[in-house]
Amino acid sequence: MNKKRIIWIAQLTLTAVVALIFTGHAEARNHHSSDKIIVVRPGDLPELARMAGQAIVLHDTMDGRTLLYIEQNHGARLAILDVTDPAHVKAEGSAQLDAPGSFDFVSSLGVDAVLVRFRNGQGEAILNLHNVKSPTLNTIQGLYSQGSMEFLGDDGLIVAHQLSVQSETDDTNYQVVDISNPLHPNPVTDIKQVLEKITNYETGTTFLLTADGLYLIRQPAVEEEFKIRQQQLKHTP
Repeated sequence: MNKKRIIWIAQLTLTAVVALIFTGHAEARNHHSSDKIIVVRPGDLPELARMAGQAIVLHDTMDGRTLLYIEQNHGARLAILDVTDPAHVKAEGSAQLDAPGSFDFVSSLGVDAVLVRFRNGQGEAILNLHNVKSPTLNTIQGLYSQGSMEFLGDDGLIVAHQLSVQSETDDTNYQVVDISNPLHPNPVTDIKQVLEKITNYETGTTFLLTADGLYLIRQPAVEEEFKIRQQQLKHTP
C-alpha cells in the first residue's frame, strides 16, 4: 500500500470520527432539551381549563386514571379533566353542585370521598366521587365549622377548635369524629377545655388532659398491630 493511499484512508477515518462526534453532541443536545420543564398555558388546554377557578384536587379512579377537579363559579360547578397523561389532557365534562359558596378541599376520606370546607363559615361537607363524572355534596351536621384536623388512622379524626381570643386560658376544644363510613362522618363527642394533648403512636392512643380529668381516644386496630409486633419480638432469637 503506497503512502498516498494510507493518507487518504486516514483522512476518511478522521472525517468519519468527526461526524460521529458532532452527531453525538447534537443528539445529546436534543435529549437534554427534552428533559427541560415544559409550561403548558391555558390556551393549550381544553376549554374547561381556561375559566377561573377557586380550588383544585386530584383523584385517582379505580380504573387507573387521574382526574383533576376544578371548583368554578364559587362552588356551583366542578370542571373535570383527565390528567393521566400530562401531554394529552382531556376534558371529562363538568358537574353542577348545590353548594352555598366557595370551598376548599381539605383532605381525602377513603377512596371516593373528599372533605371540603366552605369559605363563608357555613361548615364542612363531603364530596362524593363514587360517580366520578357526577359528584355530589353531602353536608355534615354537627361538625366544628373551623379548626385544625388530625386523622386517627383510617376510622377517625379529631378537630381542634381554639377558644375565643378573649379567653383567659389557652384551652382548646376537641371534637372526635367517626369516619369509618367516609361518606357520612359522625361526630361522636366533644371534649371541652383540653389543657394538654399527647399521643402514643405505637398504640395509637391519644391522651387529652382536661379540667374534668383524663380522656383517652383509642384505636383498637393499632393496638392489635402493636401486640402482634411485641409477640414477634419475644419469639425472635
